[in-house]
Amino acid sequence: MSSTRTTTIPVTGPYDLGEVARMGFGHRDEPAFDGVLRLALCAEPDLALPVGVEVRQQGARLGLTVHAPDDGLLDDERLAAVAAQVARVVSADHDGDAYAALCARDPVLARLHAAAPGFRPALFHSAYEALVWAVLSARRSRAQAIPLRERLGEQLGTTFMLAGRPTVAVPTPARLQELTALPGLPADRVPRLHAIAAAAAEGRLDTGRLRALPPEEAAAELRQLPGIGPFSASLVVVRALGHADVPATEESHGQQAVARLYGFDAGVDAATLTRIAEGWRPFRTWVQVAARAVGDRLTT
Repeated sequence: MSSTRTTTIPVTGPYDLGEVARMGFGHRDEPAFDGVLRLALCAEPDLALPVGVEVRQQGARLGLTVHAPDDGLLDDERLAAVAAQVARVVSADHDGDAYAALCARDPVLARLHAAAPGFRPALFHSAYEALVWAVLSARRSRAQAIPLRERLGEQLGTTFMLAGRPTVAVPTPARLQELTALPGLPADRVPRLHAIAAAAAEGRLDTGRLRALPPEEAAAELRQLPGIGPFSASLVVVRALGHADVPATEESHGQQAVARLYGFDAGVDAATLTRIAEGWRPFRTWVQVAARAVGDRLTT
């Protein structure tokens, strides 16, 4: 018997769940929004329980309907942990009023913010799931990686029916360690996924623990995993841990977005981006993600 419970989380500042849902990122590809953000994830902190979550905006709060596969597993402690995880995933865990005030003080950021006042970055569900995505998407396009992740979830994960749509969660670490082969996945990737699963089972991929570390130290830890290089480690640190103020200055797409935003026809390098981003503190991550996701909406 399944278990279903509801709860809410607060949001501050301008917030538009539709903007978060439509942000093409990682495995998410939802150009349309019907009022429900569907998340199927391995619940923190132990990642042992798959849950499906329907997220709906209710004014200055987000309403969560949380589904677990077995009755009795969603006690108050687990429900609170899922709510905190979802808040991080949809960037509702920071001061949105402070972000809006920062943007209002800067003419360039004011234009960016006005193009999508309620935009917030969408994040990976956890460090664990970001690493799984990094392995699945390595040396292949995002369009190819999305169905591969779906296939992995169907083979060893859990499928939830969320607001009328089947939504697939990736396998828990214990289930991922059972993987022997996946159609379309090179055989040498399987041991890499096993290593990620083992690290998660040992608690080394706890998102809260990694978030508490200095970003460089967290990235160095992640690079110890087989197949995880600087780019993938940075992806986890910047786009899974929930930092609002850790820019990805070496990332080429981010550099291009900032160059367009500020009108640098010759582009910007990491040093220039670092200098510009000083004025974005304490929301350097949010501004850079917004520049990439929303910047094309600006008219010159």
